[in-house]
Amino acid sequence: MKNVIEAIGIMSGTSLDGLDLAWCRFENTNGNWVYRILNAGTITYPDEWRHKLSSLHTSDALTLSLVNTEFGHWIGEKCRIFINGEKKLPQLIASHGHTIFHRPDKKMTLQIGSGAAIAAETGIITVSDFRSMDVALGGNGAPLVPIGDNLLFGGYSACVNIGGFANLSWKKNGQRLAWDICPANFILNREAEKLGLNMDQSGMIARKGNMDQQLLDRMNELPFYRQPGPKSLGREWTETNLLPLIETSALPVESVLRTCTEHIAIQVSHALQAAEGGEALFTGGGAHNTFLMERIEALSPVKTVIPDKETVDFKEALIFALLGVLRLQEVNNCLAEVTGAIRNSCGGAVYIP
Repeated sequence: MKNVIEAIGIMSGTSLDGLDLAWCRFENTNGNWVYRILNAGTITYPDEWRHKLSSLHTSDALTLSLVNTEFGHWIGEKCRIFINGEKKLPQLIASHGHTIFHRPDKKMTLQIGSGAAIAAETGIITVSDFRSMDVALGGNGAPLVPIGDNLLFGGYSACVNIGGFANLSWKKNGQRLAWDICPANFILNREAEKLGLNMDQSGMIARKGNMDQQLLDRMNELPFYRQPGPKSLGREWTETNLLPLIETSALPVESVLRTCTEHIAIQVSHALQAAEGGEALFTGGGAHNTFLMERIEALSPVKTVIPDKETVDFKEALIFALLGVLRLQEVNNCLAEVTGAIRNSCGGAVYIP
């Protein structure tokens, strides 16, 4: 039996690169999923929104609530423009939202960008708040992408996404395993901003810097890296554990970027030991960082594969579109085996305009 559905996936990552939108077509024939990205684009955040989203975790409750609604309407407006001109509409919109707090140890996670506001702006069924159900069930609420890796990219030994944080997904004895590896663009972009840049393009600045072995050792010795999965990372952990090491090092930005790039490469290569050979698919903004990928390739036990630019840039938006489809079909879209929850679940709040 063939089942075809079109959905728009929307992703806002912690690195604040922009809002990714991917219009996707999914075909499910007797349990075998095939996808096609029909249209995709990234909306760069205006300085106003970059500031709001990066500082919202320090605001009061009223401001947080107001920005949640405002951001939802803004996403809905951009989505409406994205759809404009097409002769058809997607059946649904699936929006990850932007993470402000992530404390699964307290059974709490918050991604803002009101799903109700998106549905109101577009007139299209909207699914949002994908992580809360899993967190309520004792899971990390992350990573959520592995079920999409399973259904759409199962031919690879492992899938690595390098966004604000790097994460790994791989399969062993028929079971999908996954966890967050380390902070990535979250720290690289933060350092680049000290030079007035949004990012270190292709790792050119890091390539010229001097690696500091003492800082590298201190970062690699953080207890998180010795913990077994499932495990997840957030801004809170990074600000408490990793950033203080960088700040107290008093190194120039170029050297910090070089050392952090090596740190990411080492942690990714360590994580890939689990894949036991084969090919690893790399996506996310970090896959465009030529210097970072050179270091990962030099250290990794598997062959690194960087797919077409569309897949690199929009794989997470693509998979959230799929998660939205699964939610509407009332099929589990979150795997307890990768999040640590007590059971699989079907996460996402549905808004029908």
